[in-house]
Amino acid sequence: MKCHVCGCDLLDTITTLPFKVGGDAIVVLKDLPVTQCSNCQEFLIHDKVMARVEAILDRAGQNAELEVIRYAA
Repeated sequence: MKCHVCGCDLLDTITTLPFKVGGDAIVVLKDLPVTQCSNCQEFLIHDKVMARVEAILDRAGQNAELEVIRYAA
């Protein structure tokens, strides 16, 4: 698969990404499986993984300003 930004190869990898939830909260997901460009670091989150991310974010603490959660496959 090729990157839609620069055309280089995309590789499956594990990373950590922040997500803004609600007005002020940030949820950091660790060990998140993504497909990332070997050149420009652009990434894709596959639909199955994104569905799980959305479920995790829905359950994240609503009163927390910052929460770190490990994505478990």
